[in-house]
Amino acid sequence: MTDHLAKAVKLLLLFFLLAMLLHHGRPFLVPLTFAALLSMLLLPVTLWLEKKGWGKAMSVLASVLLLIIVVGGILTVLGWQVSNFARDAASLEQNINLKLEQVKDYIDRSFGISERKQEEIIREQQQSSGNKLSSVITGSLSSVGLFLTNSLLVLVYIFLFMYFRTHLKKFLLKLVKTEKQQDTRVIIENSRKVAQKYITGLALMIVCLWIMYAIGFSIVGVKYAIFFAILCGLLEVVPFVGNLAGNLLTVLMTLAQGGSMGQVAGILATYALVQFIQSYLIEPLVVGREVNINPIFTIVGIVAGEFIWGIPGMILAIPLIGIIKIVCDHIEPLKPYGFLLGEEKGSSNSRLTQKIKGLFQRG
Repeated sequence: MTDHLAKAVKLLLLFFLLAMLLHHGRPFLVPLTFAALLSMLLLPVTLWLEKKGWGKAMSVLASVLLLIIVVGGILTVLGWQVSNFARDAASLEQNINLKLEQVKDYIDRSFGISERKQEEIIREQQQSSGNKLSSVITGSLSSVGLFLTNSLLVLVYIFLFMYFRTHLKKFLLKLVKTEKQQDTRVIIENSRKVAQKYITGLALMIVCLWIMYAIGFSIVGVKYAIFFAILCGLLEVVPFVGNLAGNLLTVLMTLAQGGSMGQVAGILATYALVQFIQSYLIEPLVVGREVNINPIFTIVGIVAGEFIWGIPGMILAIPLIGIIKIVCDHIEPLKPYGFLLGEEKGSSNSRLTQKIKGLFQRG
């Protein structure tokens, strides 16, 4: 009993120390992890170019440039939509002021707080927070600079990871005994496939969400439906929270633009329908079963990722848990943990996935 308790305490202590190390190492580890996953995604492109006779350096550079072009294209379209959105800033401000007057009137009638008293409270809050405005602006500029620096670091890391991939693989193989090297090769290959499948599946799912939201929002009559469709789709990179936040923002901006409650109901109905199609059709077909993480540990991993690395941790949680599961599945003492992280093959979600795939295969 004492031995089991000592092992449990040591395990908890190990988890605690690992969490602290990851948390304090965030500035260094987050760009490195993003680069490693994106390198796995771009590797097939690099290998294809090398087979076509391109040199190793040129193949890697071309893959990195392809990533830059794709991301730059998405940002360009989003910026174009934002510029169109900004043209109606005056009318948007007028509608917001009208909504605020309605809210003030409601507070006056419901809680007996006069509009003058409300204005005094708002004025006091503005005065107390006025000193913080400069710090907010400074913090925002610092965040933008940090984002640009990390983006450049990610690109450099991607180039180095893919260019020296053979050297890094040999290093990992030298860490294990000769009889375990084949298992290590399997772990490396399966980890690459999981990361690649997850990221490509997520990208295809975002495109599907763009199309569905654009159609749904256009039917409902949402102004700048394309902008909000792109926003909701891109926020899908943050599991669970991102898509919901995008739709709530769409609702708020629609109300601010003078939209009706009928449009709000239409947006919510579009969200519900898209979520149903995404969960029971797109995810089984596009993402598949390669990242078959138990829903409990999916949520736990996302919450832990946010605690340790913030929003980047939420984005990275699922593919990292998938890789951890692969490592556990191929190391004998860790196999129970791999089983715990995964879903049972006979689960209802697994049967539903196979049925959906079977329908499309017969078609």
